[in-house]
Amino acid sequence: MTTDKNDNDDTWLQKAGILAEALPYMREHSGETVCVKYGGHAMGDEQVAERFAKDIVLLKQVGINPIVVHGGGPQIGAMLDRLKIKSSFIDGLRVTDGETVDIVEMVLCGSINKAIVSAINKAGGFAVGMSGKDGNLIKARKLRRSKKDPGSNIEKILDLGFVGEPEEINPHILDTFEKSDIIPVIAPIGVGPNGETYNINADTVAGAVAAAAGAARLLMLTDVPGVLDDTGRLIKEMTVERAKTLIQSGTISGGMIPKVETCLDAVRGGVGAAVIIDGRVPHAVLLELFTPSGAGTLIRAR
Repeated sequence: MTTDKNDNDDTWLQKAGILAEALPYMREHSGETVCVKYGGHAMGDEQVAERFAKDIVLLKQVGINPIVVHGGGPQIGAMLDRLKIKSSFIDGLRVTDGETVDIVEMVLCGSINKAIVSAINKAGGFAVGMSGKDGNLIKARKLRRSKKDPGSNIEKILDLGFVGEPEEINPHILDTFEKSDIIPVIAPIGVGPNGETYNINADTVAGAVAAAAGAARLLMLTDVPGVLDDTGRLIKEMTVERAKTLIQSGTISGGMIPKVETCLDAVRGGVGAAVIIDGRVPHAVLLELFTPSGAGTLIRAR
């Protein structure tokens, strides 16, 4: 019995020590806004999702203002398959016709958004779910993309349907949340000038929201540790200029390019720093904010 008690005491002493070490970082970030892009496999794992919700609640309780922006690509794909609606992709973006955008809105604003809200509320928070259509939070325009035909070398305009990009983020909505105990959970759906519904890439929305909110951090939760160098090692920190150089050299390639470019846009827009983190790591958000080593690749202005 004595051994068990001593072991238990040692465990709690260790936890108390961790809290004491984290305290200076909690003070440093108190009062700041942190925008967290939540997506990937983390959303599909119940245990990881529960931990994420608890971490977001903890941020709010120590005086940080978290904003959650979520994706839902795999869930949208699954629902379209279930309804036998075929979808295609151009340069990684889902072509979204009128029928598809209704399904996208239903999945993002319905099942996914409310599941995240419920998890945060269950963990002791006060979360409110919304899309960019609520309060005109995200005014959007149609995304224009072009592609050069390899045969004729003629630039061809691509029609992605109801795929949009943020044109304006309503700061009044974000300010209202910051001054309250509410944790906003935002689905990446925007509204066009004539009331159209636009499906927007969640990374893009997170970057735009972070910039509009004057966030100290944009945390991009992904399925990889961060940006890796040529030898496969994690790059802990880099400037905007180095990130651009690594893209040009091919070190940053494939699906990591748009994520890094989102981070660059956010930092240029006034966000203190943007971080690409592996969302599957337990308490990745807390490790990034409350430890000296962080948890991913931090991108800063200089």
